[in-house]
Amino acid sequence: MNEQVSFTLRGRNPDVLTCIANLSNDEVFTPPELAGRMLDMLAEAWAKDHGGANLWSDKAVRFLDPFTKSGVFLREITSRLTEGLAQQMPDLQERVNHILTKQVFGIGITRLTSLLARRSVYCSKYANGAHSIATSFASDAGNIWFERTEHTWKKGKCSHCGANQGAYERGLERETYAYAFIHTADINGQIPHFFGRSMHFDVIIGNPPYQLGSDGGTRDVPIYQLFVEQAKTLQPRYLSMIIPARWMASGLGLTEFRQAMLTDRRIRELADYPVANDVFPGVEVKAGVCYFLWDATHDDDCNVTTFRGQEIVGPVRRNLGEYDVFVRDARAVSILRKVVGRKESSIKTILARDKEFGWTSNFDGFHKREKPGDLPLYYIRKMKRDSGFIEREAVTKSAHLIDTWKVLVPKAYNGGDGVPHQVLGKPLIAPSPSVCTQSFLFFYVGSEKEANSLQSYYSTRFFRFLISLRKITQDATHSAYTWIPTQKWDRTWTDDALYEKYGITQDERAYIESQVRTLSLDDISDE
Repeated sequence: MNEQVSFTLRGRNPDVLTCIANLSNDEVFTPPELAGRMLDMLAEAWAKDHGGANLWSDKAVRFLDPFTKSGVFLREITSRLTEGLAQQMPDLQERVNHILTKQVFGIGITRLTSLLARRSVYCSKYANGAHSIATSFASDAGNIWFERTEHTWKKGKCSHCGANQGAYERGLERETYAYAFIHTADINGQIPHFFGRSMHFDVIIGNPPYQLGSDGGTRDVPIYQLFVEQAKTLQPRYLSMIIPARWMASGLGLTEFRQAMLTDRRIRELADYPVANDVFPGVEVKAGVCYFLWDATHDDDCNVTTFRGQEIVGPVRRNLGEYDVFVRDARAVSILRKVVGRKESSIKTILARDKEFGWTSNFDGFHKREKPGDLPLYYIRKMKRDSGFIEREAVTKSAHLIDTWKVLVPKAYNGGDGVPHQVLGKPLIAPSPSVCTQSFLFFYVGSEKEANSLQSYYSTRFFRFLISLRKITQDATHSAYTWIPTQKWDRTWTDDALYEKYGITQDERAYIESQVRTLSLDDISDE
């Protein structure tokens, strides 16, 4: 028996992948514990679908990680198969050779990570090396493939991933980040090139790259959705990936992907982590992460489980497509149904659009000393609110809104991932006439009394709770206010009054107040 095989597979090797997973990177490394949870979910589904059979005892099942980095998924799969096939294949070396040559496959995302993955799986960066636990490979790569791939440039963008040519057209000495799995229009036709023969994969699993700084500006553009869509074209029985959760309610260029995910009845399980640190220690992913199990034969609602620290909600059977965005916490759904069921008009009808007056947040075409006929202009600079003055004639967009009373609300508010959360920044009443920069959205009404009433409504936990169901990043866009019903602006609104109006139960009230904290209007600081 190969002593290297024996040593490695008996769990005596230090697990360096746990340490690597704590490194922050656009290609986030997966902790072994998380990979284990995803494999457990897969194995449970397999057993339910195959009369209680053990997935890891099936020597015919093929697994593919098409974007392997550390090799943790392939390593954990190999370990489980090595144990599960022990009775069928008592000889350890024969068993390992079978698993690694016929069942476990990977596609590296960079040259470095391909070497790391081979080291994790084969215990050697060369599959056919002297220290490899496999003895049947003829090539260095084994079944963990990598070749440098180039972008396909059209008008300064890659036609496959959208990468910016100026940022990603590199010399031969640097990685291109042109991931082979998505840089082809025919992934099925590429499989023989990757692995030397055509084959069908029963399971596709992994953690794809999340984003590229590809729009030529400051924004990172998501690409993980391209990997999900491409994997489906290989027609596996099961597909499981961990991806950012931003797709659920927002995200640049994710509208079509969100619609596809919410209406895909093949998504069988969804595990949601609103705080990414719960699975990726030391790595910040805005809006958290999730992993899902897609089953080609499933046509039903999805089991959704939400994890936040030590709190676990679910699993709950959910229709992912009940709304145009995904309401992450099942406990919120009963409240939302009561509100939208009344079919009241949305407050968006009196909510200005982003950059309503045409001025970006860094606009500086105003002055600090007032002149006759000037309008006050409100803005936020370096996270501090301030105001200046500008001539009425300088307002060339939405001039009809100048002479309204306004409730200004910061477009962006972070406040961290903890709960209870403030959700939104503090409002500010701007008398008529007035204008503002893109730093603020604003509601517009006809009088000071109406403005004060609207501000009281905005300040309730109820209002901000409904916002939280659609706002999962720091930005509160116009869309985030979709589920806020319009009220009569003739009173001071309180949570108690709103709870009574919408029939909110005591348990539902307690839940709202556990998620949203009170908002003090004593000062204008957003801290």
